[in-house]
Amino acid sequence: MSLDDVAAALEARLPGRVSRDASVAELTTYRVGGPAAVLVRVGDEAALLALASVVACSKPPVLLIGRGSNLLVAETGFHGVAVVLEDEFAMIDVDSDANLVRAGGAVPLPMLARRAAAAGVGGLEFFVGIPGSVGGAVRMNAGGHGRETADVLRRAWVLDLLAGTDAIVEARDGDALDLSYRHSNVDAMHVVVHAEFAGESDDVAKCEERIAEIVRWRRENQPGGSNAGSVFRNPPGDSAGRLIDEAGLKGLRVGGAVVSEKHANFFQAEPEATADDVGRLVDTVRARVADATGVHLVTELRMIGFEDLDPNPDVGASRGEGEDTT
Repeated sequence: MSLDDVAAALEARLPGRVSRDASVAELTTYRVGGPAAVLVRVGDEAALLALASVVACSKPPVLLIGRGSNLLVAETGFHGVAVVLEDEFAMIDVDSDANLVRAGGAVPLPMLARRAAAAGVGGLEFFVGIPGSVGGAVRMNAGGHGRETADVLRRAWVLDLLAGTDAIVEARDGDALDLSYRHSNVDAMHVVVHAEFAGESDDVAKCEERIAEIVRWRRENQPGGSNAGSVFRNPPGDSAGRLIDEAGLKGLRVGGAVVSEKHANFFQAEPEATADDVGRLVDTVRARVADATGVHLVTELRMIGFEDLDPNPDVGASRGEGEDTT
């Protein structure tokens, strides 16, 4: 089945929810990149099952897009089906009596943190510093400020798109998700439908004070503008930002992309930048750090369409093209 046939099948099952040659740049924090051949906006489980029925039969490349805060798509675009969750998947329910928060896969993590804090559910404040989605947090075990998703995730509900008409929403606890540093067994064809997080009872004012402190820290230590947060994972026992800084690469520029002077593991896309500028900067920094230190940095940034530049073994994951984790 050609991609045009896939798009037609999706349009028949999900009228008004499918776009062709849709801008991906508008869906990412880098604000650069080529179009997606097909973009599907999915608002409920029935629509997700309809999507699965088409994907399982035709097996096109699939890209799940969360908040776009960890995604870079090459200027050539994505020649497959990009999927965005919305509507029912953007809902939050806070049970302050049980100190549980249940959130859809499309919920922004800062919103999750603030809603929990306002209800006196502590322990989730660190999410305010991660500009991604709940689904992305589960997939990559996102973390920051000394905590990670595995510390607070009770369970997640996941659907395998390749199961087609037999697809079910399956509950998985932390052990079943195989969570480790920036890793889970949720792959490119799995959709995190929603997740449940366990906090602890706390004073609202104290929760909100911790939220404010994390926001202040980010403003003081991390750049704003068009970027996707940390480009590289921290190697064991070290910091990617420190290695880049020690190699003298702050301010290094490729076209309109530049290594931030404020935080060396953040790469900025200036107004004239292209996605390919950013991709070449990633490749250049990785090579220079390897030459200077012998350490081969691995991207945390999801790079789609950069196979010639990005040798990471996990990019273009099995059973699909990849997923924007946040």
